[in-house]
Amino acid sequence: MLHLLRKLRRNERGNVLILTAAAAPLLLGSAGLAVDTIQWTLWKRQLQRAADSAAIAGVYDLHTDGSEAEARIAVANDLTQNRKTWMGLASGYPQVTFPANSGQARSQVAVTLAIQQQLPFSSIFMSAAPLITARATAALVPSGGTACFQALESTAVTGIIHNGNNAVIAPECVSYSNSPAANAASAGGSSDVQLKAIATVGGVQQSRNWRVQQYLPYSPALPDRFASLNPTPDEMNCTSAELNDGTTTIPAGINCFSSLKVGSNKTLNLTGKVSGPIFINGGDVDLKGTFTCDGCTIVITNKDASPTAPIGTLSSNAQANNNINAPTTGKYAGIAIFQDRRASMQTIRINGGSGSVINGAVYMPSASLRINGNGSSDSLCAAFIGRRLEFIGTSAIKIGDPNSSACAAFNSGGAGAVSVVRLVA
Repeated sequence: MLHLLRKLRRNERGNVLILTAAAAPLLLGSAGLAVDTIQWTLWKRQLQRAADSAAIAGVYDLHTDGSEAEARIAVANDLTQNRKTWMGLASGYPQVTFPANSGQARSQVAVTLAIQQQLPFSSIFMSAAPLITARATAALVPSGGTACFQALESTAVTGIIHNGNNAVIAPECVSYSNSPAANAASAGGSSDVQLKAIATVGGVQQSRNWRVQQYLPYSPALPDRFASLNPTPDEMNCTSAELNDGTTTIPAGINCFSSLKVGSNKTLNLTGKVSGPIFINGGDVDLKGTFTCDGCTIVITNKDASPTAPIGTLSSNAQANNNINAPTTGKYAGIAIFQDRRASMQTIRINGGSGSVINGAVYMPSASLRINGNGSSDSLCAAFIGRRLEFIGTSAIKIGDPNSSACAAFNSGGAGAVSVVRLVA
């Protein structure tokens, strides 16, 4: 036997066999650990992806409904979609918390997930499967823009339409569509739309007509800045008279009229005659000439508090020059034109002449606000808010920086500051 071992030791092939046998456990162990490491990394990555998606879903729901209970349901539904059946969560998970607002991060949702999975090699030496965890925190954060255009439409139809030779020149503004449609905002024809960003709740298709710095599809709905604002009968002191281009004096204390009309090539200047709201009680506003009012809001409403009370409409033709500066204080601060939300769905046509300037919000939450014709206006500090927005014909609108000191005087703030959902931790 000893002779055989000595002979084997002197044989090179025998040495290789001995070394191979001695190294086999190390080689097998290294291979096993490598497989475990790859498997651990894969599971960790999949788990992190599920946590990220669930946290983002929670923020969308929390922002929309404001309910932590509903946000937890949204997290659970998202996890069901993303995890499918590839792994089961450990007992006590998911853990969903709602961190307080921090800095610019709002509506935060944190999701922690954990799984216990047997590793192919390490399980030989471990009495229990290891716990693999992943945590994600998402929040609503400012995107650095202010919406000068907002479509409040919440059904799956296109909320913002640009067509014809329409031009919108607002490089510091965001256009925002609350529509969840696959094409929530569109730009076609020969339109030229210059914006800081186009943001939508649904999708938005790229177009050569958009000249934007950012596309922001699938953003959270932008709240209606004036949702709680409603005219009340006690603030209206009405007359049955019409306010028109023949009006020279206004009786003291009167702020409510049956209608407002300015004929072609006619002028009505209310600066110094009225301030604050001018209520139009059940009638229409028809502007064909030059209308000027500094520090006032045209409120199209009805003193009758019935939910079915008729609400008038507004029409402005291409020859009209509308020069309206919204008040800087009071209930209607920052609003140039306000239509009562009780109005039925209708199309409001605004075609301003080249001398038109609007400083403040044009707010018509129940209407399709259509800007068309061949007029152009430099609405330096304007915001256009409607159920839907349509820019057609050859009209042109120029809007400056809504965050400038000049616009701050009108408390315009556009339709509101734009935010997006992002992972913050």
